Amino acid sequence: MPLPLDLPSQSEERVLRQLVSALIFEGVARVDDPGSNDGTTRLQIGSGEARARLHQGPFGRPRMAPGSLQLRCPQTRAWTAGALDQLVDLVPAPEAARLTLLKELQSTIVFLAQDSTMPQPGDRRSLPFDRLDCALSEAHPYHPCFKSRTGFSLEDNALFGPEAARPFRLHWLAVARAHVREALPASPDTFWLRELGEAHAARLFSRMKRKGVSLDSHALVPLHPWQWRHLKDGLLADWIADGRVASLGENGDPYRATQSIRTLINHADPTRAHVKLPLDIVNTSSMRVLEPHSIVTAPHLSRWLAGLVAADPDFRSRYPLDLLQEYAGIRVDADGALDGKLGLMLRESPTLLPGEQAVPFNALMMLEADGKPFIAPWIAQHGLLPWLHRMLEVVVLPVWHLMVHHGVALEAHGQNMILVLRNGWPERLILRDFHESVEFCPALLRHPQDLPDFAAIDPVYDGAPSDAYYWTDHANELRELVMDCLFIYCLTEVSLLIETAYGLSEQAFWDLVSDLLDSYGAQYPDKARLGLFAHDSTEISTESLLSRKLFRYREIYRHRVPNPLGLKERSDQP
Repeated sequence: MPLPLDLPSQSEERVLRQLVSALIFEGVARVDDPGSNDGTTRLQIGSGEARARLHQGPFGRPRMAPGSLQLRCPQTRAWTAGALDQLVDLVPAPEAARLTLLKELQSTIVFLAQDSTMPQPGDRRSLPFDRLDCALSEAHPYHPCFKSRTGFSLEDNALFGPEAARPFRLHWLAVARAHVREALPASPDTFWLRELGEAHAARLFSRMKRKGVSLDSHALVPLHPWQWRHLKDGLLADWIADGRVASLGENGDPYRATQSIRTLINHADPTRAHVKLPLDIVNTSSMRVLEPHSIVTAPHLSRWLAGLVAADPDFRSRYPLDLLQEYAGIRVDADGALDGKLGLMLRESPTLLPGEQAVPFNALMMLEADGKPFIAPWIAQHGLLPWLHRMLEVVVLPVWHLMVHHGVALEAHGQNMILVLRNGWPERLILRDFHESVEFCPALLRHPQDLPDFAAIDPVYDGAPSDAYYWTDHANELRELVMDCLFIYCLTEVSLLIETAYGLSEQAFWDLVSDLLDSYGAQYPDKARLGLFAHDSTEISTESLLSRKLFRYREIYRHRVPNPLGLKERSDQP
């Protein structure tokens, strides 16, 4: 199913449009003529010329009309429909970076084409959470390499991609304890009996015994079956040969890939833990392994965050918020070649009350097979503005309060947020995925004594400077993390859908957000503290996601953008 500007069955057009939009947004392409007589905008991309029909959306996000991109041939000076390889060749980046980019863009197109051959659910609105989290196939609405999955073949994708929705079992290893660090909530035998169930655990324990190892000498470590095939004859070969690793084969309940690919949902019992496993593939800007230092830190962070939220009654009444804790982590070969390539994180699954419905937030920016927004039935039932007001309250205020009142910022983007509704009416927010996405300011914490002892968890944290890991000395870093993820790369997609489907302008949508934050600020007693997180600056910084793929220099991975919450003149729409 498409995003609002997608043309049916035109995968390359979407990739081209997102690529050019990102180049403009991050300042790699230059707008030469913002408004010519024929309704097109002239662009300079490196030494080449392009044109398209576009206008500037909130935070400077370019909104390009589908199918409008053209490139000028330098020999004939004629305008022609943009071709992907021609466009990439114009990008003013090192040749190696351009070649990598082109390969990932072409891979994205191939996997998009494969999606169209797979069975699709007729109406995703009726799916339970576990099925819906695997069925949101649109992927990242900004990054042009949104489905590159470098390392996967078409056969791999058909087996392990979320679009295929095929269950598979994990491969299990016994790894010598000298090379393993665990953060488990119980002893290993108790832990695995509880997580796997008696029959599956007994089968693994029996296999360990036949291999001459036990839980005293070796730790159990599950592995994605693709990762097992990728490593068994490579980095793992010597470990298997000398006995540091024993292969125990496949076992346990089957799992399905969620939209994040490396996070898996239990197919047999979706209420059981979500399993996060490393994959040596590249998608969007990242290698999808596990950040090594975060693996055993994650349970400590989760307990701290959960305690912080539980101690604030506002998170149960005014700003309802729940967290899915990452309660177990296993790290293998710390600081070695396998660090981050083997390991495990377990995360709680959502718990719902009778009558509640849970929806990954990025579903709210999608269209369905009937051509209407995913959210259309709820808006038809409750009305556009009442529903929007309530959705923004439920989504924005818990994240904002956590930052302003507690000094903690989270990457609240479309995949990391779960909206809980009752009869289509938003009730509360669930947040997930903290191990790489939390940032806090020690000077602004209400109870700094409750912080995990990071240096005791991992020596890498001992004496680490501000902004190297989870902590920062600057409140504006928290504000920019929240506004970057929640506003610039998430809610802008909802505002586009609302304007496209319902005619409410994007600026009117952001006026609602501005009014909401103004109201929060009017009630917040500590005005000096509130001022540290001013939402109405005329400009803010945002991450340059595509530039990370194109350029080596860290200082250009951020750029300044106009802030629609800083406009003094409001839209005349309601």
